[in-house]
Amino acid sequence: MKRIMVTGALGQIGCDLVKKLRQIYSEEAVLATDIRRIDNEACQSGPFKILDVTNSTAFFEAAQEHRADTIIHLAALLSARAEKDPALAWRLNMGGLLSGLETARELSCQFFTPSSIAAFGSDTQKRGTPQDTLQRPKTIYGVSKVAGELLCDYYYHKFGVDTRGLRFPGLISHSAPPGGGTTDYAVDIYREALVNRSYTSYIKRGTFLDMMYMPDAIRAIITLMEADSSKLIHRNAFNVSAMSVDPEMIAASIRRHIPDFILQYDVDPIRQHIAEEWPDSIDTTAAREEWGFDVQYDLERMTDDMVMKLMEKLQDDKTKIS
Repeated sequence: MKRIMVTGALGQIGCDLVKKLRQIYSEEAVLATDIRRIDNEACQSGPFKILDVTNSTAFFEAAQEHRADTIIHLAALLSARAEKDPALAWRLNMGGLLSGLETARELSCQFFTPSSIAAFGSDTQKRGTPQDTLQRPKTIYGVSKVAGELLCDYYYHKFGVDTRGLRFPGLISHSAPPGGGTTDYAVDIYREALVNRSYTSYIKRGTFLDMMYMPDAIRAIITLMEADSSKLIHRNAFNVSAMSVDPEMIAASIRRHIPDFILQYDVDPIRQHIAEEWPDSIDTTAAREEWGFDVQYDLERMTDDMVMKLMEKLQDDKTKIS
């Protein structure tokens, strides 16, 4: 990868990914795009462009002007928000993906887009969910992810586009606010623990979901994109994960730093239903064998880093206000 265009660059993944890509490939080599501009390092540390990914002409022109050889397409409406507006979710998630794939085909770009554990459903094996298995999700987000996986496969087999992807679990980050996903509680809980010493979870006790700390997710994207193409059997939508946890496990980890932290529950039926559709834990063997996937953060190490980084941010915010 040398000339990279990132869509959805101001989202939860994009903020950290753009920063890391610019460190590796230079600031000018990475074009960040999003539907809006905010006060963010992705906007300020290198080239940035406002882009509606459903506008296929604008998508193509942005990539062509940047002389992109790699497109990392992150723009999407996430699970909980998507259920509130299925038509918008389909237009954005599938229309934007098609714009990206067509641009990659016309400009001979390498192409990455993330899938999700939302691509599985209640009929899928819940524990040790295989790489290749039944996928019958009952959310519009999940449906769009399955369709996206198939569409990326189609563009690889039909047109030779070098498409690659990961089925991400819940991603936990201190850099960007949650974006409307079902697993967002695992981000909110850390900030609330530091600020208020308590958190009310919308997910039930005992609801296990796969999670990954953002630095591992960013490293996985870059490692996959740099991997030898001839060794990739699955290509699109590799299972990746670092841990399977429920809210009580995260709370226990936080109490190592904040002993008086209180976890309460007020279950959101919509997000709880979505969470119950997803696997408890997924099998990452294919990713490990085909391109060397691994992780550096387990729950305890992630908590240590989250607490430290968020404390630094809170202190910086206090300093700015004063």
